[in-house]
Amino acid sequence: MATLRERKTYRKAVLRSLYGAVERNRPDVSGETLRAEVRLPDADLSAACAYLADAGLITVDWTSHKTPATASLTHEGLRLMEEEEESAAPTHGD
Repeated sequence: MATLRERKTYRKAVLRSLYGAVERNRPDVSGETLRAEVRLPDADLSAACAYLADAGLITVDWTSHKTPATASLTHEGLRLMEEEEESAAPTHGD
């Protein structure tokens, strides 16, 4: 079982992957693409996606095997990632 730190890292990786897709005008990401980008075992990817979906940050269409078929950021997920990007950006005058 993944540690809390690992689970948080997995969730961030999923959010970053989906945010990157939005920046490339690809609002929906296939589960296969997401899996390849974040390089997580199915169980960990599914757990991260379920958590983020329950939090209202992403939407997920599930396969019959309970793995993501497609995923996308919700409006709240997009706002969270934009806020994170803004807070990480250097400010002028520093």
